[in-house]
Amino acid sequence: MIGGGSDAFIGAIHRRAALMENQIELVCGCFSINPEISLSSGRSYYLPDNRIYSTWQEMIQAEASLPQGERMDFVTIVTPNRFHYAPAVAALEAGFDVVIDKPMTLTLDEALSLREKVYQTGRTLALTHVYSAYPAIKEARERIARGELGEVRRVFVEYSQGWLSERIELKGGNNAVWRNDPKQAGKGGCVGDIGTHAWHLTEYVTGAKVTEVCADLLRVVEGRVVDDDACAFLRYDAGFTGLLQASQVATGEENNIRLRVYGSKCGIEWWQQQPNTLYIKWPDRPTEEVRVGNGHAYLSDMARWNIRTPGGHPEGFIEAFANIYRNFAMTVRAKAAGEELQPEWLDFPTVEDGVRGLQFVETMVQAGYCAEQKWHKWVEK
Repeated sequence: MIGGGSDAFIGAIHRRAALMENQIELVCGCFSINPEISLSSGRSYYLPDNRIYSTWQEMIQAEASLPQGERMDFVTIVTPNRFHYAPAVAALEAGFDVVIDKPMTLTLDEALSLREKVYQTGRTLALTHVYSAYPAIKEARERIARGELGEVRRVFVEYSQGWLSERIELKGGNNAVWRNDPKQAGKGGCVGDIGTHAWHLTEYVTGAKVTEVCADLLRVVEGRVVDDDACAFLRYDAGFTGLLQASQVATGEENNIRLRVYGSKCGIEWWQQQPNTLYIKWPDRPTEEVRVGNGHAYLSDMARWNIRTPGGHPEGFIEAFANIYRNFAMTVRAKAAGEELQPEWLDFPTVEDGVRGLQFVETMVQAGYCAEQKWHKWVEK
């Protein structure tokens, strides 16, 4: 692991999720840019001192020199965005697979370069767009693919937070500091942090790709240098349109994520605060509640594959992360053994999603700060 020390925000979630399936163990890491924090963190994770490193460069070099069976098999990168690209490239070049938090890189040019490196080395890269890994989202995707909604006409996605309603980045000692610094987070603030999750959710569930954007990005809190609120109209290659809203100044909200897809036959809705329920909305009968859990026969194979808890017990955030890590691990293991890859193992965000995520940020920033609100073609390179 690179990052994820005792002072980190999301590292503990990654560790718990990766270890959940007993397919992965933490064997080494550089857990902080501060060597003392890296050492103390590694010791608290019960690692021997010789597998706790002061720099990620030292870690990759040392691990690559170890024999197969002793060295690490892959690295997970959970650092501020500006520290994603270089260690990912170094790990791929040294023969290691990579898991990386989103957005994949600081810039689109870095994302394109990293994609080229993945193809060049033949390694596997997973991107942790966690919300696509909930079983209910898998079920929604399968139902849309089977045509149960009819022709998709409209998508609405919302991701509302309130934690940046004040300039807490000025207080220091929190992850708002780097997330509101374009040198560390990139061009997009809110749009890069949570807007990318909302965008990815729509493309994953519908199977369609955004082609045009008409956006409005705001810096609501005075003095903030990156956006903290974003809205966009979206056009998709399948012919339908969407509306995306992402805000980190929605006072009182925690992580309010809601997705609605409307087709010619019915609509479907998912809300993260009720993660085990899909709502199917019919024009001629009452709304149907589809519950995940217990491997119900009416659920798709893909949804059942990703269910971890008995019925009535919610499938949560860590379980969704664990689905990505489990599928990634099974893919890496099968590739190493020359075995046939199963579709359910390959169901995790890849470097292609990472590139599109940076294209989304670039297009939103370009469109959102335009003097005249107009449609912008998706930034492709």
